[in-house]
Amino acid sequence: MTTSPRKRIRIVDAFAERPFTGNPAGVLLLDSFPDDAWLQQVATEVNHAETAFAHPLAPGGDADWALRWFTPATEVDLCGHATLALAHVLHTTGTAEGTVRFATRAGVLVSTSHADGTLTLDFPTAPLTATAAPDGIAEALGAEPLSVYDTGPHTGDLLVELADEKTVRALTPDHRALARHSERGIIATARAEDPARGYDFVSRGFFPRVGIDEDPVTGSAHTALAPFWSARLGRTDLTGLQASPRSGLVRTELRGDRTLLTGRAVTVIEGDLLA
Repeated sequence: MTTSPRKRIRIVDAFAERPFTGNPAGVLLLDSFPDDAWLQQVATEVNHAETAFAHPLAPGGDADWALRWFTPATEVDLCGHATLALAHVLHTTGTAEGTVRFATRAGVLVSTSHADGTLTLDFPTAPLTATAAPDGIAEALGAEPLSVYDTGPHTGDLLVELADEKTVRALTPDHRALARHSERGIIATARAEDPARGYDFVSRGFFPRVGIDEDPVTGSAHTALAPFWSARLGRTDLTGLQASPRSGLVRTELRGDRTLLTGRAVTVIEGDLLA
C-alpha cells in the first residue's frame, strides 16, 4: 500500500522526569500498518533505539491498538520504553483514557495512566534460567560475572550480575564482541551501593546485535531485573536505575508471571512525516 502524506510523528523521552533524559522513542499513529520495508525505513530515519507504530483495532476485541516496534536495524518482539512513549502520546492527545490494551508479538500488553502523570505497563515477567557464562563474555564486557541468566524468548537477553554498582557504571565493553553472546543483548546489573539515593539496583543494557550499542533505559529488561532482584532483596516493589549517560528510573512491581513497570514520559519533538 502507499502511505498518505503528513502523518504526525513524535519523539518522546520515556522513563524521564524532564526532556533530554530517559530513552527517546519515535511514535507514529497510523490507520493500518504499511509494508514492513516502509516501517523499517522510518525507524532507520528516526534513528532512536525504537520507534513504535500503532493503529486502532475494531471495538470488542482483546486489544484496542495493534503495536509493533522497530530499531534502526530490525523489528523486535518487546519494547518497554517505546510502549510507554506511545501510551503517553495516546493520553496527552486525548486519543485514549485510562487503560489501553495493545496487541503485540509478545501478547496483549496493557498501559494505565494515573492522576499524577505516571504510566504503568503490564508486561510478561521474563523467565530466568541460570546458565554458564559464555566463553569470552568477561573480556567482551570488561568485568567478571558473578552469575548469568537467560531471560527467555521475548527478550532474548543475558542478564549478567556484576560485583557492585561501581563496576556497572565503569563498563566500557567491546560491543562487536558482545553481539556474539546473546540473541538480543546483555543486561549488566548490581545491587545499589546506597538505596537511600532512591533506587535498589542499577543496570546498563547493551544491544549491538539489533543496532543499539547502549540503550539509555530498557523497559523490557526490567521484566527480568524485577524477578532477579525481588528474589534477592525480598520485596516485590523495587526501583531500578539504568545508569546510562542519559539515565532513567523504572519502578517495578512483581506480580508472578506479570511485571508492572511505572515511569513518566515527555514529548520533546512533534512534526509531520511527509514520506
